[in-house]
Amino acid sequence: MIITRLDRIMADRKIGLNELAEKVGITNVNLSKLKTGKVVAIRFSTLNEICKVLKCQPGDILEYVEEGEENEENIGLAL
Repeated sequence: MIITRLDRIMADRKIGLNELAEKVGITNVNLSKLKTGKVVAIRFSTLNEICKVLKCQPGDILEYVEEGEENEENIGLAL
């Protein structure tokens, strides 16, 4: 299972949802879904822009965990 850590990276960079969405060029709703793990796919172009704005690597945002290892901190993101 792939989980998203976008909320942690955003907090580390002190950037809000609205600001990041504007800089990346996606809607607040779509970025919120990504942040909470309620998406089934992400375009590489979107991931590229997020990484560019946040100055991070895709692995900083996405993490693989074995099924059954997830907990309440882990938010599922199926790709």
